[in-house]
Amino acid sequence: MKTPTLMVQGTTSDAGKSLLVTGLCRVLAHRGVRVAPFKPQNMALNSAVTVDGGEIGRAQAVQAQACGLAPHSDMNPVLLKPNTDSGAQVILQGRAIGNMDAGDYHDYKRIAREAVLTSYRRLCAQYGVILVEGAGSPAEINLRAQDLANMGFAEAADCPVLLIADIDRGGVLAHLVGTLALLAETEEARVAGFVINRFRGDRALLEPGLDWLTRRTGKPVLGVLPYLHGLHLEAEDALCHNAAAPEGPLRVIVPVIPRISNHTDFDPLRLHPQVAFRYVGLGEPIPQCDLIILPGSKSVRSDLAWLRAQGWEQAILRHLRYGGKLIGLCGGFQMLGQAIHDPLGLEGEPGSSPGLGLLAVTTSLERDKQLRNVTGVLALENAIVTGYEIHAGLTRGEALMGPAVYLEGRGDGALSEDSQILGTYLHGLFESTAACNALLRWAGLADPQTRDYHAVREMHIERLADACETYLDLTAVARLLGIDSRLGKDQA
Repeated sequence: MKTPTLMVQGTTSDAGKSLLVTGLCRVLAHRGVRVAPFKPQNMALNSAVTVDGGEIGRAQAVQAQACGLAPHSDMNPVLLKPNTDSGAQVILQGRAIGNMDAGDYHDYKRIAREAVLTSYRRLCAQYGVILVEGAGSPAEINLRAQDLANMGFAEAADCPVLLIADIDRGGVLAHLVGTLALLAETEEARVAGFVINRFRGDRALLEPGLDWLTRRTGKPVLGVLPYLHGLHLEAEDALCHNAAAPEGPLRVIVPVIPRISNHTDFDPLRLHPQVAFRYVGLGEPIPQCDLIILPGSKSVRSDLAWLRAQGWEQAILRHLRYGGKLIGLCGGFQMLGQAIHDPLGLEGEPGSSPGLGLLAVTTSLERDKQLRNVTGVLALENAIVTGYEIHAGLTRGEALMGPAVYLEGRGDGALSEDSQILGTYLHGLFESTAACNALLRWAGLADPQTRDYHAVREMHIERLADACETYLDLTAVARLLGIDSRLGKDQA
């Protein structure tokens, strides 16, 4: 029997695909349905390490959490991690297979398609319902040939599609009707209904537009989700810029480099009530602060050159002279050393670049990527920490004699002798309450009161699920899936 499958596609990027899939995953899980998320192809620099030692997009890891599952590489079989404006590292079923430009990847899609369908079939064999997230928009007709991400997959899996649009962008009816107009006839027929996202105002004023939409297209609107102010779901890729003037006694700055990766590392700090967190971007000076964090990077040497061109190297040195603290995470840790070598050209042209020279280490980029979920303790206060490693660099040098973290019997990173600079490969550094408190004390916060970040994530997933319960026609969703209309039975 075919496993019930429903796909969510969007009229644009960031229309709400991840949000809707996450909310529906939790709604179904609450009702005892054995549900799993799936994204055939993802382009993102925020990733997670899976239970089988692979790498997938961060959004699918969040959706797995909403299902009560450990993330698995089959949930996102193709992950593209951009390292230039026209090229990306290709991750296939959790494993890096190399770098490709857009033309090369287009030719490779036949192989990628088989991996996508193999992963999908494996999930179908294990779970009762599969909720699929598209990528970008199905109306990108230049990408239709050998499409894996949207209608190409929906047709291969023979599943219905919900089309979601963001009303907060404006022109929501045009987005929906225009997207349908650009689809092939069989693809348009596959769209079973619409969901409108981020609505604020009087629903009654929207009704005439919704009635017109149904008359025009013959397709129902299955829900209008409200604008959920302050909702936090870890971003697939888009950076959450400073929405308001930050508050809190501890000032933390993250310079935004072009290929910043895993910036979800900083979500616990962005949400921390005692932290005045700011991203600093192109053309902005680095302000006076207590802590600067250099983030991960998918192209460390070019990002370091860009950082220098911004004048930020001198700002970092000045920050240290005045007693400020500095953390380098993953690629940021590599930048802190004496040199970065890329003899194989894994992140660009082969060669070497001088580092910031702040820690006595050098890094060589190697083909094999380190992928681990780990637990250990910080050198600071022996605080317990959990996280994950995703890096292709091997770092050596004297500074490693004073590790920043002790992970399962081995040292990681470095803590400078004056305890002013900390570098580590460990992502998720601030997600453990004890570790976050220790790091904030080290940075100068007298009495940190860090919330349990896992509980914070759960709270926001539950809030999203509640919105889906209230504002979506779940009976219609169940009908599309071919499962019990009360969504109360596992049909596996």
